[in-house]
Amino acid sequence: MSALLEKNSQLYFSFMPDAENLNRQIIDAYLNLDDHDYIRRSHFFGGRHENLYIERTRIPAIDKVMEQAERYAGELLDLSGHGLRSGFWINDMGPGKATSEHNHDDNDEMLSGVYYIQVPADSGELVIADKNSRTLVTPQAGMFVFFSPIVMHSVSVNCSKERRISMGMNFGPA
Repeated sequence: MSALLEKNSQLYFSFMPDAENLNRQIIDAYLNLDDHDYIRRSHFFGGRHENLYIERTRIPAIDKVMEQAERYAGELLDLSGHGLRSGFWINDMGPGKATSEHNHDDNDEMLSGVYYIQVPADSGELVIADKNSRTLVTPQAGMFVFFSPIVMHSVSVNCSKERRISMGMNFGPA
C-alpha cells in the first residue's frame, strides 16, 4: 500500500497535493456554473439536491483531483489503471443541512470515496456505521476518505454559517 494512503479500520485516508490551490480553482468554477452545466441532480431531500452531477470538463481542476483519486482507487482495488471506471458528484451542504444514512451499493461499485473541497469549522462529520459502532470523521479541505460501497454512512448537520462542498465518488470495473 502506498505511503500516501493511511488505513484506519475500514477507511483509507489521504490528502491531495496542492489542495489549497486546486480547491480554490474548483470553488471559483463551481460558483460560476449555470443550470445548463449540470448533467443531472438527484436525491432531493430537505429542500436541496444532495447530488449535483457535472462533466469533468466544466471544472478543469476536478480532473486533477479525480486522476489522483483514480490512482488511489486503482491501488486499493489492485486494478492499477486498467479496467477502472469512476464517477463523481458535487455535494453542496448549506447551514442546517445534513445527509441521511445510505450506502452506494447500487450497481457494480467496488469502492466509494469523498474528497473535501470547502470545510468550514463545525460543518458536519462523516459518520460511518456498522453493526456495532459508529466512526466519526472530521473532514478537512484536501482530504480523501475511501470506503466500501456497502458501508452505511451519513453526514451530520452543518452547524456553521457557511456551505460545505465535497465530491462523492464511486469506482468499479470498466
